[in-house]
Amino acid sequence: MLQGIAFYLLAAVAVVGGLMVVTAKNPVHSVLWLILTFFSSAGLFVLLGAEFLAMLLVVVYVGAVAVLFLFVVMMLDVDFVRLREGYARYLPLAAIVAGVLLAEMIMISLVVVQGGAAADAVGPAVATVEMTNVEAIGRVLYTDYVYIFQAAGIVLLIAMIGAIVLTLRHKPNIKRQKPHDQVNRDRKTAVEVKGAATGAGVSAEDLI
Repeated sequence: MLQGIAFYLLAAVAVVGGLMVVTAKNPVHSVLWLILTFFSSAGLFVLLGAEFLAMLLVVVYVGAVAVLFLFVVMMLDVDFVRLREGYARYLPLAAIVAGVLLAEMIMISLVVVQGGAAADAVGPAVATVEMTNVEAIGRVLYTDYVYIFQAAGIVLLIAMIGAIVLTLRHKPNIKRQKPHDQVNRDRKTAVEVKGAATGAGVSAEDLI
């Protein structure tokens, strides 16, 4: 009973959030609604027993993609009024594309429902080993495909370093630390003895 209530509640929030993403006039509000939709979808995955997918949805999409969208939209001065120009002109084409996608989704849903009914008639498969979704995926990733998994991580690391190197800009008027010079400095280059007359003190020029 409680699981059914949670399912319908999360599903309703996800549907409403998805509609608000495309109908909100403020792009910042759209990103916030998108984050809410992701959280609701993650809750649905948890109810279905797919804890790993729920974790990926929260960590990757909410923690990285959605937050990145939010900061980009807030930092960039985009003229959204100009972007909305020609909306009515392309509306018929958009309606045709949306109708085709809706028809495809309905056809796929009908096929899935019929296939699911046939599978239930045969009888559900019984798992021989009792393990959670995360444990099963972990055993596959870190035993059978461990080298492929590590290679994918290395490729992503190289891509991240390449993106940082390509976007890094050195400005001439900005002081930067040089750890190599700081570590290798000695007393001759770091200390300078100033001669000051007795009772005259030290001027500001001597301290520079």
